[in-house]
Amino acid sequence: MRGLMALPALLFMGIVFALPLGLLLAKSVQGADGLTLNGYARVLGDAYYRGVIWDSLTLAFRVTLISLLVGYPAAYALARTGGVMQVLLFSLVFLPLTVSIIVKTFGLTIMFRREGILNWLLINTGLTDGPIRFVFTEMSLVIGMVNVFLPFMILPLYSVIRMLDGRYLDAAATLGAGPFTTFRRVVLPLTMPGIVAGSSIVFAISVAAYVTPGLLIGERYMTMSMVMAKAFLNFRDYQLGSAMACVMLVIALSIVFASSFLTRSLEQRGGR
Repeated sequence: MRGLMALPALLFMGIVFALPLGLLLAKSVQGADGLTLNGYARVLGDAYYRGVIWDSLTLAFRVTLISLLVGYPAAYALARTGGVMQVLLFSLVFLPLTVSIIVKTFGLTIMFRREGILNWLLINTGLTDGPIRFVFTEMSLVIGMVNVFLPFMILPLYSVIRMLDGRYLDAAATLGAGPFTTFRRVVLPLTMPGIVAGSSIVFAISVAAYVTPGLLIGERYMTMSMVMAKAFLNFRDYQLGSAMACVMLVIALSIVFASSFLTRSLEQRGGR
């Protein structure tokens, strides 16, 4: 009976996910003369494409690290406040999720341009003598991606911090631990599953991001998703695009599986 109840969802996932994925895998090894790994050889053997993969990974790492540093205090404040303040903070986290990524990214380009509000503030506060170039730079790309993906870091952290028993903090203070020691020895280990979950989510979606890099920096900073899109849409090189997509999928799945294994290990260690 339970299997029959799950059957519609399994059929739906098979049609809209498994089937297209299987076709993509088949296309990546399909050449003019039959089965071939030439697409993977081009992706992994060419220095340019290896550089694109490396740039995508480093970009995702920077976005994940900054999102963690910014999102952890926000998640902690969200979990420890109540009443109207918590509702306000929740609104600040959830409202960006209701806005299209394209709209948010275009809003950032307006803010970053020479006559935008960011340059206006820098000039009027005396920090700079003239406008600074922000658009089409790596800094604007990282800031834009952090702005888009930050809620995906805050929410997993919030769910873990909210369950943190305040008596642990009281016990640490009673034993003479200061705020920093309490955070390092009590709060941080207990919230590590949230850190792992949020970091894996942000890293996985950052490494596959397409819209935000395309609008904020264009082809000045090529990512795997942009190479894949150009291969499919511009060059009609379906084997190359499929091979790059499969490499990107393997990277994302590796992050998810590694985070799941690490989370399980942390839970088992905490249960001892």
